[in-house]
Amino acid sequence: MRYQWRLLHHLLRSRPRIPNHSQVLPSSSSISRRLTVNSSFPLNPSFRRFSSEPVLAHSDNDHVLVADIFSKHADSDDVKNLVDSNRISITHDAVLAVLWKLDSNVDAARRFFQWVSENYPEKLSSKCYNSMLRVLGTNGLVNEFWELVDVMKKKGYGVSKGVKERMLECFEKGGMKGDLAKLKGLFDNSNEKNCAIVCRIARNNVWSDDVERQIKDLNVGFSGDMVKIALEGLASEPAKALIFFRWLEESGMFKHNRETYNAMARVLGREDSIDRFWKLVGDIRSAGFEMEVETFAKVLGRFCKRRMIKDAVELYELAMAGANKPSVECCVFLLRKVAAGEELDMDLFSRVLKVFTGSGNSLTDSMVNAVLKSLTSVGRTGEWNKVLKEMENCGFVAGGNLQSKIAFRLSAAGNTEQAHEFVNRVEASGCNADRKTWESLVEGHCVAGNIDKAFDSFKEMAEKEGITSAGYTFDVLMNSLCQTNRAIDACKILCRLVNEKQLKPWHSTYKLLVTKLLVQGGFADALPILGLMKTHGFPPYIDPFIEHLSKSGNDDDAVLFLRAMTSKRCLESFLFHEL
Repeated sequence: MRYQWRLLHHLLRSRPRIPNHSQVLPSSSSISRRLTVNSSFPLNPSFRRFSSEPVLAHSDNDHVLVADIFSKHADSDDVKNLVDSNRISITHDAVLAVLWKLDSNVDAARRFFQWVSENYPEKLSSKCYNSMLRVLGTNGLVNEFWELVDVMKKKGYGVSKGVKERMLECFEKGGMKGDLAKLKGLFDNSNEKNCAIVCRIARNNVWSDDVERQIKDLNVGFSGDMVKIALEGLASEPAKALIFFRWLEESGMFKHNRETYNAMARVLGREDSIDRFWKLVGDIRSAGFEMEVETFAKVLGRFCKRRMIKDAVELYELAMAGANKPSVECCVFLLRKVAAGEELDMDLFSRVLKVFTGSGNSLTDSMVNAVLKSLTSVGRTGEWNKVLKEMENCGFVAGGNLQSKIAFRLSAAGNTEQAHEFVNRVEASGCNADRKTWESLVEGHCVAGNIDKAFDSFKEMAEKEGITSAGYTFDVLMNSLCQTNRAIDACKILCRLVNEKQLKPWHSTYKLLVTKLLVQGGFADALPILGLMKTHGFPPYIDPFIEHLSKSGNDDDAVLFLRAMTSKRCLESFLFHEL
């Protein structure tokens, strides 16, 4: 009892004194929380919050909620929205608590650990990795267990005694002799042991002469692989990793090479170390080394994920100037990220294009299509022409299929001016838009409900391409007019084009128009269509007329219809239906 009061006295004395009464006193709940965590004796029952909820209930509820979210949701966007909307803070202790709650739900635990690795890597310690290792091992995922062990070794983390003993028991019961032997010999390699010790010394202390002495006393003969492993182990603390990196060479313990420079670059290539990263990049070049493809890809992905687009573009320019040039896929990836950024920065976009084409590469339809999709995904269809012009300035010429896709998508989205600007630009370049492009333009206008624009485009197409093979486009136009209750207008257009331009509509177009005219009160307008059908060698379409006359026709309508039936075949067909 005396020891407990002495400990309480020590805890209270160790807290900073409050200099004046204007300072806000800590709540009893915050004192309770600290004492619950730090003391080895129970709290006085009378010393509690004015609440019916137990101490720490709120954070425990958060852990339960996070575990529930990852148990029910696999989509990363859904997870992020739920975590953000519930204002849940992801801490180191929270990671441990959630992994403990997901002990028997390995799929949810795996999703949670991966999500934290991608979004909060600094929250993952050796203890967190061991917790995940325990989940994998106790649920029988042996291959994934060893894969995570390899990841931990690269980070300088060892398998904890508790996890090791638990898994030795599991392997022995399961008769898994190979895994049992492998686990027993884990980290027996002195180099790996030394790397783990170096990382632990550096992580757990402020860098000082004493830290340097401790590392020197290990008498480690550093190799390139060992330095890489140590740097990866210190990745969560890039400043310490850089100090260690510089100290190794300054102390004469190791002369850095291409591999270790690149390992250091991978550690520093992040938002909070960007200045150090660019300085190191300069050092790499000064030392006569190149950035590796692996380093470029990893850092580029990290920059883009953190929306550091300017740095990503500069990194791409640097890599393209070196010997290890990025792939075409890297260029497409970066162009898409620039296109879908918070703002469309055409200067950055142009820089990527110029360095790509300046190295002898050519832009392809698939590359451009991917960029246009990214623009569309963020509601920037209206910016297509701006981007296309920049690409055309770098030598791009769209193929026929892509031309038609662009014309359709622009016009269908209601971007009338942009659609015609694109087609006119294609025409002006000397690569005339083909019939399919014009058809797509008209069809897009129809989809958007811009029927008058569609008709104007159809006329322009007819003038440029001729009207003899415009049946499909005309059918689309007629169908759109009829769907907007403008069948009579459609009929007038058809009659004029047939008589003046020798247009030959499809049989299905005639049949559609007759049907819609009769439905929309255009009986008199439909009658001349029978003669036009006969002129083009089609049998008159009389079924809708007979149905109309039988339901709502009068004697005058019947007489008009009979007069329109000028062919013997039509008359016989009519009499047959009447009988």
